Order: sequence, then structure tokens, then C-alpha cells
Amino acid sequence: ALDLARWGVKDAAGLAFLDPPPAGALAEARSLLARLEVLDGQGVLTAHGEALSRLPLPPRLAHMVLAAAARGQAERAARIAVLASEPGLGGREVDLRLRLEALERDRGQRARAARSLAGRWAAQTAREAGRAQGEPLDDGLLMALAWPERVARARGPAGHFQLAGGRGVWLEETDPLARDSWLAVGELGGGGRADRILMAAPVQPADLERLFAAAIVREARIEPGPSGRLRAVRIERIGRLVLREMLDEAPSADLIRAALLDQVRADGIAGLPWGEAGRALRARADFLRGLGEADAPDLGDAALLEDLDAWLGPALAGLRSLSDLSPARLEGALAAHLGHAAQRRLDALAPARWTAPTGNSFAIDYAAPGGPRVEVRVQEVFGLSTHPAVAQGRAPLTLALTSPAHRPIQTTRDLPGFWRGSWREVRAEMRGRYPRHVWPEDPASATPTARAKPRGT
Repeated sequence: ALDLARWGVKDAAGLAFLDPPPAGALAEARSLLARLEVLDGQGVLTAHGEALSRLPLPPRLAHMVLAAAARGQAERAARIAVLASEPGLGGREVDLRLRLEALERDRGQRARAARSLAGRWAAQTAREAGRAQGEPLDDGLLMALAWPERVARARGPAGHFQLAGGRGVWLEETDPLARDSWLAVGELGGGGRADRILMAAPVQPADLERLFAAAIVREARIEPGPSGRLRAVRIERIGRLVLREMLDEAPSADLIRAALLDQVRADGIAGLPWGEAGRALRARADFLRGLGEADAPDLGDAALLEDLDAWLGPALAGLRSLSDLSPARLEGALAAHLGHAAQRRLDALAPARWTAPTGNSFAIDYAAPGGPRVEVRVQEVFGLSTHPAVAQGRAPLTLALTSPAHRPIQTTRDLPGFWRGSWREVRAEMRGRYPRHVWPEDPASATPTARAKPRGT
């Protein structure tokens, strides 16, 4: 990726590779070069990248040594680069500082050659960097320049850390570095569920914050407080690692609303405090869609989640918890989402209530098995010679007829057929059980009533 950038190539697809590089790996390589300030936002080599490309080092190490040279630390960084390039050089201690000391003391041929190589790298890098300026960096910070995603923070038992990239790593709990809270990791081994730290150095979060100021992510997270009310936690982090966390007991209304909407997305539409009216409204719309009504609104879970901000967001104004959302407010939000025209169309085709011949109205249960259903006392449908229906007559209501004591006596979708058929047997039984009520022989022509017979009749 670095060579392509030097040649001015932004799209490798047009090159005649014998073995084309995997697209994903090449994209990740370019992303790394951008993080190392080698490429700009358009994928063009920067001045830093030009200087880096002339060094006989891998990009990570070249970036570290070049950045260190700008602070007058070319020699120190070059020795760290040598240790990272030569396994076992400087011993097997995990602490980078101890390895650097061992490399300095070692009079063997390999160590002398490594120091000489580091000197040449340092001299060349110093020429590329020019005049030194800026404050020197600790060894851990120098190493973090090469592997910023390997900055690690202690978590859990002693010796266990999490990398900025999210992966868990570890070292022996008896190692002195196991007591540090933050490390810069330069070498890992293992490859299982958690890699072992083989080379590292301690760092301070305040120093990391200064060094990687441009990479720090600042965000606000909403979480329940001790009272159950939402509060904001403002976070500054490097990758997955939190540098600073501050409580905000008075978060903005927009932040709270966004958090509540996210909670609905996580819990699902069914988790909202639906009341009877809200559930009925959704059932009515679903009923019409089941009939194939072209203009029927979609109030299903998926549709409501897709448009969640638009219909539910305004209803959350002033709330600090979903438990504060009343069923009436939720129903109002849904009705507003429908709009006046769609609400009128819904009321016309799938009315919420049905009016009996007595003038009393009864809720229609559109979610009932077998279609829309109404429970009504049989005396209130006397005089009804045609079966009631909704959706312009396309869907007959299921009438659950009850006795004066509201006990079921018949369920029908053909009321005239019931009058002509089994009414005789029902009438005989009801007259004996409820003698104070009217039980006509011809209910289709009788006067409907919601009352018992007057006394003395």
C-alpha cells in the first residue's frame, strides 16, 4: 500500500498483479497508513509519508522513529525498533525498559550489530526529520506511536488487560507490569482467546491524551441513575478504552430522547406501554392490510421501528424514562403519525366500535381469532334482520351473544340464520333462567332493549 501511494496509484484494480492483494487486506493497510499520518484523506502520500517511505523500516517502526527524531529521540526509538524486529534481542523480559538496558550492556556480536544498525537508522531518520523540537516521550509512548491499537488498560484480575482494539490480553500476575493500569504493548504471542503480552511499557492516560489528541473520541452515553431516571455519562476514549468518564445529571433533551429511542430499538415495539386503545388501533390497521386494502397504514413492529424517530420522538419530549410514557400519550403519537385523512379512512372501514340497535356501542376486537368480534347481550340485537359487517360489507362481525348475566349463549356470523334456527332452543332455556327479561318468538322484528321487563308485566 505504501509503494502504491509512492507511485501515485489510488486504485490497485487496474494493475497487472501476478497475485492481486486481497481487497480487504489492502483496505486495512491503507487505513493503518492513514492513522500513521502517511496518507491524507484522499489517499495521497503526505510529507511525513514521503520521509517515512525512504527509511529501510516497516511503516509502523519508521513512523515511530521519525516521530521520535522530531523530538531528538531518534537513537532511543531506533533501538526499540531493533528490539521489535529481532526476537530475543535484549532478553525475554516483558518490560521494554529492561530489554533496552540489557541491549546496552550486552557485548556480544549480535547486540553490537543491532546497536550499530539502530545508529544508522537513527542518523538517517534524524536527517529526514530535520531540527529536533518538542518534548521527549517515555518509552511506552514511543512504542504506542507504532502500535496505537495496542494501548492497553487493566481490567479484571491482575495481569489482564484490554487493548484499544477491544481484544483481551494478559501477562503473568507476578510480572511487575501487572500492577500498572495502562500499558503500551509492542509484542504479543499466543493467538488463542487472549494473546500473551511479550513486550510492553507503562504509559499514563494523561500522556496518551496529549499524544493522541486527534484520535480521542468524545461521546455521551445515557444510563439509568440510582433512582431509575436517565443521566448522561460523558466519555473520552481511545478506541475501546475509556480515558475519562464524567457524570452529567442534567443531560440535554435531545440526548435523552435519542437514548430513549435507542432503548425502544433494543427492546422492541412490543416493550412500549401499549394501552387498550393503542393496541386496538394497530389491530384495526393490521386487519385492513390483511384484507388487501391498498391504502391501509402499516403499524406493524418493523414499520414503526423504521420510522421511530418521526412518530415517537415528539411524544418523548420532557420524559426521562420510558416508564413515564403513558398509554394515552403513546396512542396520541400513533394517531398523529397516521394523519387526519388516514384516520378518517380507518374509522370508515374499520371502526373502533359498533352501535347496536339499542344505540349502545361496543368495542370491536380486531385481533380476535376468526376476525373482528363484538360481545353484546342478545336483547340488544333484537330487531336486527341483517348481519352487521365492516370494511364496506366485506368482513362480517363475529357476534358473541350473551345472556343478561353476560354469559355466552351463541357465537355467530349469521344472525338471521340464528334467528331462524337455534333461537327456539335458546329462547326456551333463557325464559326459564331469566324470566324478568323479554324473549320474543320472532327476535328479528322485536324491539331491542338493554333492560329487563318492567315490574308487573
